[in-house]
Amino acid sequence: MTAGSYSGAKRLTAAARTARLGAGAVASLLLLALLVHAAGEARAAVKLGSALAAVEPGDLVPGADRFGPVEGAPPRAQALEGSTLKGYVFLNTDIAGAVGYSGKPIHLLIGLDTEGTITGAVLHKHHEPIVLIGIPERRIESFIADYVGLNVSELLEERDAGDHSLDIIAGATVTILVIDDAIRRSSVRMARVLGLAGLGGEQVSGSQPRGELDTAQEGVDDWMTLIGDGSVRRLNLNVGEVTGDFAAAGKEKAAARPESDDPEARFIDLYAGLVSAPVIGRSLLGDAEYENLRARLEPGQHALLIAANGLYSFKGSGFVRGGIFDRIQLVQGDGSVRFRDRQYKHLGEVEADLAQPFAEVGLFVVPNEAEFDPTAPWRLQLLVQRAIGALDKDFLLYELSYTLPARYLKPLPGPAPAAIDQALAEPEAAPELWRRIWEDRIVDVAVLGAALIALTLIFFFQDWFARRPKLATGVRVGFLIFIVAWLGGFAQAQLSVVNILTFGNALITEFRWSYFLMDPLIFLLWCGTAIALIFWGRGVFCGWLCPFGALQELLNKAARLARVPQLTLPWGLHERMWPVKYVIFIGIFGVSLYDLAFAERLAEVEPFKTTVILHFAHDWPFVAWAGVLLAVGLFIERFFCRYICPLGAALAIPGKVRIMEWLRRHKECGAPCHRCAQECMVQAIHPDGHINQNECLYCLHCQQVYHDEHRCPPMIQRRLRRDRRRARASANITVPSTTTAGPTGTATSP
Repeated sequence: MTAGSYSGAKRLTAAARTARLGAGAVASLLLLALLVHAAGEARAAVKLGSALAAVEPGDLVPGADRFGPVEGAPPRAQALEGSTLKGYVFLNTDIAGAVGYSGKPIHLLIGLDTEGTITGAVLHKHHEPIVLIGIPERRIESFIADYVGLNVSELLEERDAGDHSLDIIAGATVTILVIDDAIRRSSVRMARVLGLAGLGGEQVSGSQPRGELDTAQEGVDDWMTLIGDGSVRRLNLNVGEVTGDFAAAGKEKAAARPESDDPEARFIDLYAGLVSAPVIGRSLLGDAEYENLRARLEPGQHALLIAANGLYSFKGSGFVRGGIFDRIQLVQGDGSVRFRDRQYKHLGEVEADLAQPFAEVGLFVVPNEAEFDPTAPWRLQLLVQRAIGALDKDFLLYELSYTLPARYLKPLPGPAPAAIDQALAEPEAAPELWRRIWEDRIVDVAVLGAALIALTLIFFFQDWFARRPKLATGVRVGFLIFIVAWLGGFAQAQLSVVNILTFGNALITEFRWSYFLMDPLIFLLWCGTAIALIFWGRGVFCGWLCPFGALQELLNKAARLARVPQLTLPWGLHERMWPVKYVIFIGIFGVSLYDLAFAERLAEVEPFKTTVILHFAHDWPFVAWAGVLLAVGLFIERFFCRYICPLGAALAIPGKVRIMEWLRRHKECGAPCHRCAQECMVQAIHPDGHINQNECLYCLHCQQVYHDEHRCPPMIQRRLRRDRRRARASANITVPSTTTAGPTGTATSP
């Protein structure tokens, strides 16, 4: 085949690929539209009227034979026997949110009689995976039936006395806790609205405002001062106390299986404090972490620090299982908050002077929708569990009560006098939260911006760069070290497939730019990656900007220096393992259209959270998974990137629309030369010589070989031909003789 025909065939192949890509893109868009529509239908709100049509009135309020019309706010329907009022029926989700393990609400139909007694409760609709595919639904229904006959006044008495014991169903802890909370809160609130059981007119918060949090206070206190004045509260239990409480509750099996044979052994020593109060926050978090928190909090939002030592962990398994902390709960008045992992940040220590070291320290942000009042009393509930068999557990509930000391409060402001000028009476509106966050992180933004500019220059002048292999190798290793140490280790900015799921979910529901601007570094990384996809494909992020990818590559380089043997998979096997990551991504994305929270849990197939965000302070299965991937990467370079990474697959799909082909190839590449293919770290070069841009990490190593006249066979041949031409040219040059004129005027040689 001549060079011309070879080039024509290449152009024809490229055109055919482009046509196939265009048709595939149209089909993908149509499929996505159908999926979005289906997701929208699945997310439709449950309405009380349609829910009532699925049950008999007598099942919820005994004696009732019909429902009245849905009325009022929150919505409810009268349960009637003829014309006699027997009670009321309502949906818990119209009053109190109840987001379960699945990330979607658990809908319960609840009946109250005219005395405020729960007369019926039915599980109407849910998406809990453990119930759908594991635990029989009748066990959940049996648990719900235990609330029938309880009056809302009894629920309040239990709450105020802290006497609240649950029969948790093993394997469904989060689901049971959410159902319990939903029934209690919604029943009490509906009773308040209707004036049942003497609750009408009481404040939902449970107390009158004591004042207003003074956000202008300055200063720090040591640990002993904070403990002494109640700024930090403590719950201290030893093994013997917990064992005695299990025995007193009639749970003898649990009492017989203590965590330690020493009854004086520390079970848990738990501390909590309101760190959105400036003095408490600066004291416990330190100046830098407190400023980061303040930038993160929205107006009126608050945060807690929880720290503990002992045999029992307050985090529990819920932090991994769906991102819900199933052992702790914030309770205030009729409301409660169960924290999710997106509201949590792991801290290494308490910064206050004289503070003891802690095994667990966490920062928890209270969501705005909780309507949390920092000046009112609140309680931190701790769910204690003990195994009584291979699968069964018994549970107890303990509470840490907290009231913010008065020294952090200032009197509530009175109304402004009418004579005061409006410009003085109304303070200037504060800048949007995302603007304040960007201002506070301007140095980090500048550093990352400079790194992105430098990387862009490298790619635009890649030929000049690749012709200097020592410089290119040194710059690349240095850049990867920067990405691991600063971007991952310090800034903890790691893109994830979760970001893509969240973006897609926002398009389906309610898209707001301000949400995505809340993290400046993540936003900049996504902008840089999106632009790079147009020019160079996925390789810019995967090969240069991913902290976990950079960590894999640096560890592999160290392994090579240590003479660790490297494995090269046979091409047939390697080619068939490429699609695995695409299957993983499509599966996670499909699940996200139906259940975003569950998809986020599946996304922990990425070890990014464990390694970069939590610095391996995660539960052992996730640490083990990350360790296995890094260990395999010592023998097979970038193993995770090649075969598993769903984010890499997600970026490869839009990367197909890049507008230019920057990587140079010789016509001899693949036939007969295979030098680049043999040296490609991820085997992205096919046997026929073409580079698979979907798999290429753009390390530019093949371009260094392309320009190297001592390593690339075509370039070696060109150098040899050039040297021979120069040698022949040198041989044909004749040196002229020097002559002088004799006395007769004839030229003579000297």
